[in-house]
Amino acid sequence: MAEQPGRAPAPAPVPVERLGFEMPPVFATAAEERAHRKERLAGVLRLLGRLGYEDGVGGHVTVRDPEFEDCYWVNPFGRPFGALGPQDLLLVDGEGRVRQGERRVNQLAFGVHAAVHRARPAVAAVVRTQAPYGRALAALGELLAPITQEACAFYEDHALLDEYAAEDSGRIAGALGPYKALVLRNHGLLTVGGSVEAAAWWFIAAERAAQVQLIARAAGKPVLIGHHSAVATRERFGSDLAAWVSCQPLLEAVGSGGVNIMNG
Repeated sequence: MAEQPGRAPAPAPVPVERLGFEMPPVFATAAEERAHRKERLAGVLRLLGRLGYEDGVGGHVTVRDPEFEDCYWVNPFGRPFGALGPQDLLLVDGEGRVRQGERRVNQLAFGVHAAVHRARPAVAAVVRTQAPYGRALAALGELLAPITQEACAFYEDHALLDEYAAEDSGRIAGALGPYKALVLRNHGLLTVGGSVEAAAWWFIAAERAAQVQLIARAAGKPVLIGHHSAVATRERFGSDLAAWVSCQPLLEAVGSGGVNIMNG
């Protein structure tokens, strides 16, 4: 199609590798990868805690061990997210037995994570914790609507478990299917990713999208982005690599003691 007179062609998207970020690291040994995953998991937990996404003893993030089959690193029961370092994490097998670490794991909650990991071998990490707007959306039994560019990352790539089944691990894993996120009715959000950073970013992004959706609904009738535009936007911003990149500044802020991430 000929370009319209007087209108410059749209610039091509800038490849993510040219944006000044290092790409996800590649490791020579499983031990190196394990150490990295534990360090990033601890950082993600501190980030989620700073954002207010924990509630008492509720909330867990798991990352698959790169070597030991059906074993996952997870935060210990009853410890605040903000106080955790790599040395505090537990290695727990798929049956809920602690293989490394000195504290207990929440068996019921961990069972959901283990079921998701087993159903999705390519998933490295699972996030399920407490955040107000995701819980409010879940109370309505609604999906995220494509009303913003950010929400389009989840367009046709998340699901709703339309019944209260907060700890039914098999049903939750089945409802998630091949998607990146799940709305658990009357409970909240669950997200997955090919890295712990991606899974964390999808949780944060879904929570923020839920917040915008609820505000827009309270103010009036939100205007939906059309199907083709929503799909194109998801293809541009909805990859795990895009999520990994998006999470890096937030983790850097946590690592450097930054405080202005609540409204980021």
